[in-house]
Amino acid sequence: MALKPAGGFGTDPVMGDLVPDKKRSREYKVTNRLQEGKRPLYAICFNLIDSRFYHVFASAGGNRVTVYQCLPEGGAVAVLLAFVDEDKEEEFYTVSWAVGRDGNPLLACSGSNGVLRIIDCESEKLQKSFVGHGDSVNELRTQTLKPCLIASASKDESVRLWNADTGVCVLIFAGAGGHRNEVLSVDFHGSDILQMASCGMDNTIKIWSLRDYWKFVEMSFTWTDSPSKFPTKYVQFPVFNALVHSNYVDCTRWLGDFILSKSVDNEIVLWEPLLKVSGTTGNEGKVDVLQKYPVPECDIWFIKFSCDFHFNHLAVGNREGKLFVWEVQSSPPNLVAKLSHPQCKSPIRQTATSFDGSTIMCCCEDGCIWRWDAVS
Repeated sequence: MALKPAGGFGTDPVMGDLVPDKKRSREYKVTNRLQEGKRPLYAICFNLIDSRFYHVFASAGGNRVTVYQCLPEGGAVAVLLAFVDEDKEEEFYTVSWAVGRDGNPLLACSGSNGVLRIIDCESEKLQKSFVGHGDSVNELRTQTLKPCLIASASKDESVRLWNADTGVCVLIFAGAGGHRNEVLSVDFHGSDILQMASCGMDNTIKIWSLRDYWKFVEMSFTWTDSPSKFPTKYVQFPVFNALVHSNYVDCTRWLGDFILSKSVDNEIVLWEPLLKVSGTTGNEGKVDVLQKYPVPECDIWFIKFSCDFHFNHLAVGNREGKLFVWEVQSSPPNLVAKLSHPQCKSPIRQTATSFDGSTIMCCCEDGCIWRWDAVS
């Protein structure tokens, strides 16, 4: 994919701070603030899996997951569902939308106890619990082309691939070539169903291939025996291993065949993996850094960014409660908005960008959710 020319960004001559390009800026305003409680909120995401529910989002923090609907007028939201885990000590870190074989919207959530909960949002009941990880789960992501496949990134140094319909753990990505510390983020390639990327506290981003194991993925859809009897396979070696950052990498997302990744060094990096060409040697691990998106005061880990459905805009918060919105495919990068509110001072742990980018939700460590809407 090609990057589009843009106006770039400037710096304030007095403060030396990032300021949006006025010619290409976008105006947002705060339209709502929700206080869920006193426990930190670590996760928030719109349902971009199912076109029937683009206006629905979920948040997670403590042992509670809440599903909301964004209403069109005045920035209002309506609570659709609240799930409270039976384990009072549970701390949910991540949520991801999925779709069951019957077409019902599913919500996967997990956190400190390492158990994946699958909630059927149609029946409003807990459908399944997946046990397998040996430690907490930091992120869940759904394969959009097969929206019952869910990947989980864990503190136990592994990524697992699950089939939400049959309860099967299909693959475990760990071993000799795997991560050497907590896995903090995972993402499926948007159009190549056989590729997946992960990153973590070992400072690396790894690209994994499902090609040699696809028959087991297909088998998981028709499995009728006990999930514990499924022949789960280990994938020990990634097809690519990149060292783009010099510190923890806590969020990674595919942008076409490029990868966006974020560390604790106040920036997001867009880069291209230069995979081995058949018959050549020595170029595995080489990357071409395409451009960088500065994010001031973003030097603590577990701050995750989000993009709209078409990857036009990227939204990321920082430890000071400020929000930066980038036109992600422009070159050089174009900062379209820098958002702040006097009452938003807590670290923004994750953002959620709506289908068209007109609404941005963010969840904070102080238990607040903020809604920003673009001014037309």
